[in-house]
Amino acid sequence: MDLGLTGKIAVVTGGSIGIGLAVAEGLAAEGADVVIVARGQERAEAEAARIAAANGVRAVAVAADVATAEGTQTIIEATKAFGGADILVNNAGTGSNETIMEAPDEKWQSYFDLHVMAAVRLSRGLVPHMKAKGGGVVLNNASICAVQPLSYEPIYNVTKAALMMFSKNLATEVIGDKIRVNCINPGLVLTPDWKKTARQLTADTGGDWEGHLQTVADVHADIKRFATPEEVAHFFVFLCSDKASYSVGSTYFVDGGMLKTV
Repeated sequence: MDLGLTGKIAVVTGGSIGIGLAVAEGLAAEGADVVIVARGQERAEAEAARIAAANGVRAVAVAADVATAEGTQTIIEATKAFGGADILVNNAGTGSNETIMEAPDEKWQSYFDLHVMAAVRLSRGLVPHMKAKGGGVVLNNASICAVQPLSYEPIYNVTKAALMMFSKNLATEVIGDKIRVNCINPGLVLTPDWKKTARQLTADTGGDWEGHLQTVADVHADIKRFATPEEVAHFFVFLCSDKASYSVGSTYFVDGGMLKTV
């Protein structure tokens, strides 16, 4: 199936690891050129070089902190020099761990900057490129926690819910310019962060981190396992393609049955 992505320019934040890296790889496999954004320059450059060599596409690394206005401007300028974006995947993010009663204002603001303002600023900066090119795609990676919160990470839950609502509003605003905006809410995805946390939690009890993750999957997901980043990335790539031309302003759950409502 030709997804119509050959020669498209895709910006993927958090693109050097986990879901973001899998999305960048999936887009490159379909012929898209990719801009891999991450805070760590060395890792981003290594992955960009590997993806370019493996897929015969152009891939560049941009070292930037998307949670800052300066960082997003660096991405916007680098993308402009690369030819302007056709696709923006706002993927950068991380979990939290706190209580509402004890979390300081600074923590709330830092997560709002990372999960919401990064998407606002990058959309504001890159959508005009898409408009000039005749259309484009913006995908925002939120979380099932946007609608089905986990109790230990209220800041993550709230900011991901805000990202989901931002997606809906942006979709309405730019569809007249042939720019499609959608949101994806993944469930359990076996990223390096999950592995790291599981190792930490089981360090004093025998170190069975894989068993811990299986318990998490048994409790939360009907499918009884974590997704691989690649499984989730397949859905991102489809929504970036011409085959999803009627998908506008929606939120899609890729969660292995974790969502308990209709």
